[in-house]
Amino acid sequence: MATVPLNANGQAHSVEVSSDTPLLWVLRDTLGLTGTKYGCGIGACGACTVHLDGNAVRSCTLPVGQVGGRPITTIEGLSTDGDHPLQQAWLAENVSQCGYCQPGQIMAAAALVAENPNPSDADIDAAMSGNLCRCGTYQRIRRAIHRAAQEV
Repeated sequence: MATVPLNANGQAHSVEVSSDTPLLWVLRDTLGLTGTKYGCGIGACGACTVHLDGNAVRSCTLPVGQVGGRPITTIEGLSTDGDHPLQQAWLAENVSQCGYCQPGQIMAAAALVAENPNPSDADIDAAMSGNLCRCGTYQRIRRAIHRAAQEV
């Protein structure tokens, strides 16, 4: 066990965990930030997407020991009251069906829009290609990203 410093959603934490523990489990089990979901455990589905230094990363494969005190943003930290333009666009476009993948989808979309405030369909498809939706709401996701990009 090691003492690992974390900066999650603007709050400093010091956690006692093995440094090879995936960040996902520290966020969910140690910090109680359960919005980030476990999907595949190998970084292939995107359900566990969070931001590290503003970049979308897969938290299920990232050892917490490699994070240090760099800023982490989870879906809970994107907005305190659900008013982020992407969250509002998701509602307006009725994106969610089962909703399980949506935190990871929104976090990937947020990294895209922060980097590219006017993404094309091709930009969206490329940025979102690693996030899987079993319900197949990809067209609604694309519309929601376009809607939010106009407001960000």
